[in-house]
Amino acid sequence: MEIACLDLEGVLVPEIWIGFAEKTGIDELRATTREVPDYDELMQQRLRILSEHGLGLPDIQEVIATMAPLPGAQEFVKWLKANFQLIILSDTFYEFSYPLMRQLDFPTLFCHKLVCDDTGKIVDYKLRQPDPKRASVQALHGLKFRVIASGDSYNDVSMLEEADAGILFRAPERVIEEFPQYPAVTDYADLRNEFCKASLRDLSPT
Repeated sequence: MEIACLDLEGVLVPEIWIGFAEKTGIDELRATTREVPDYDELMQQRLRILSEHGLGLPDIQEVIATMAPLPGAQEFVKWLKANFQLIILSDTFYEFSYPLMRQLDFPTLFCHKLVCDDTGKIVDYKLRQPDPKRASVQALHGLKFRVIASGDSYNDVSMLEEADAGILFRAPERVIEEFPQYPAVTDYADLRNEFCKASLRDLSPT
């Protein structure tokens, strides 16, 4: 049995922090794991900036409520769910995800949690487990699943390394250059074809 594992932001939905940066005009919040490989460094930077500007979870949720999946993402998810079991492995937070996951018809999501005080200020974050994307694929292998994975950033590389087949989707050039062992595609038709090629089953590519 084969399972598809996808990153969320940048693959199926826009980058939430970039959208929030555009709404608030705070350019420092545009940084993502495409630029900062160390996730804790990135999150501590984000929490500091939010505190400095007096922004909290309700402010971010207000922006997320206006966001939609990337064009073509809903159709691609529908195709994946018809041909694979699908799990989203993301470094987003459950407190962010509901409006976007609803629009994707609620595929299974493994991500993290935020720690907020009574005013909605984000004071910390809790990883589901260390190196969660790699650990998730390892666990699926322990359950005798074959895994095909796709992501776009440095924080997806451990997932791709652990998977039976990995695909980069709309990754920045620096990531593509550093990890040339993975096919790199930029549209959902080509991503669908890569899943077909990576599968051990006879799936007809587009």
